[in-house]
Amino acid sequence: MILTKLSRQKPPPLFLSSTRRLLSSAAASSSSRLRSLYSFEPPPSLHPQSPGPGPGPRPPSKKKTKPPYRPPSSLDRTKIKAVKSDLPFDFRFSYTESSPNVRPIGLREPKYSPFGPGRVNREWTGVCAPAADRRARSVEEGAEDPKLEEKRQAMRESIQGEPLTGAERKILVERCQRHRTKRHINLGRDGLTHNMLNDIHNHWRRAEAVRIKCMGVPTVDMKNVCFQLEDKTFGKIIHRHGGQLVLYRGRNYSSKKRPAVPLMLWKPHEPIYPRLIKTTIEGLSIEETKEMRKKGLAVPALTKLAKNGYYGSLVPMVRDAFLTNELIRIDCRGLEKSDYKKIGCKLRDLVPCILVTFEKEQIVVWRGQDYKPLEDVQFPMEWDENPNGKSLDGIEGVRISDSSSNEQWLSSSDDDESSNS
Repeated sequence: MILTKLSRQKPPPLFLSSTRRLLSSAAASSSSRLRSLYSFEPPPSLHPQSPGPGPGPRPPSKKKTKPPYRPPSSLDRTKIKAVKSDLPFDFRFSYTESSPNVRPIGLREPKYSPFGPGRVNREWTGVCAPAADRRARSVEEGAEDPKLEEKRQAMRESIQGEPLTGAERKILVERCQRHRTKRHINLGRDGLTHNMLNDIHNHWRRAEAVRIKCMGVPTVDMKNVCFQLEDKTFGKIIHRHGGQLVLYRGRNYSSKKRPAVPLMLWKPHEPIYPRLIKTTIEGLSIEETKEMRKKGLAVPALTKLAKNGYYGSLVPMVRDAFLTNELIRIDCRGLEKSDYKKIGCKLRDLVPCILVTFEKEQIVVWRGQDYKPLEDVQFPMEWDENPNGKSLDGIEGVRISDSSSNEQWLSSSDDDESSNS
């Protein structure tokens, strides 16, 4: 059957075979013409040649393999040197919300440096990175080298130069107002942090002064905030209105010679401090303490604190209320537990008073048995200009207050306060 089908197929006509021969001859002639005119040689893939003694095809080039991507690691410190900072003070996470005078009773984590391993030429003690050698003095006891204070004072005087005149100061304050520029720095619940120093120097590259907006817990003690700003940045506060500050860099400030401020890569855990509220108040029995706590929660609230508000008038308000009332209650509903514990610790040191309880998001303070009102109370001075156009003195010569000991608020034993009451 297959033979019959093959026999039935018609042979190709003669004109088809002749056209094929003509086309093949024309292609050969065109290829020879291109070769003679343009010395065109077809690639070997289109015109295969028989292997001969001539040079063969080139071997494929060996490209250098790209090394695999290796992400940067803080553990690889082979080519990076440690940052050497000559700043004459101890590095802490927060300078306003911590105090070297308060010694912790324990640590919550091993002494991992928040700057990263090998990034700073200072040893992390779990609380701070001291500027002086730890073997030369006891850092944990809070003893500071007196030479550091002298060095800070000399650096501040060399950077500040001559004081500003009234007209110069007014121009700088006007440039930093809200309607003139949006550049500012927010100072929140953590206070003046270490990385904020680098932000202030970055702002000083573009302008002579920077506006700082203070909110929340640090505003209870604005005197300490102003002191730490001038002490750690070597600047000068030339204007203050409530929580708004204007920090001037100085006449002799140079951004090219700015101090090296190594950045913290993470927030270190707070150490453990003694309890703020004990089982019994000193001088009272257990029953009297329980009765006072119940009575303190029932008294009318002196004020209600707003979240991230300005609390600069809270201390004089409590002092005035103690003239007529024995117990004071402050409503803190809506605030974080850590925030109103810090506020209570600041009130204890600034008023002064005795903390009674933090139950039900309330701060209850007691004036004590032998209460005597403070006679010569100096309220915080406003860093503003007087009618004569002269700048008022800031916080030069003012010692750091003990109110920054509010880091005692964080204690594992405070969580079971309600069970003891």
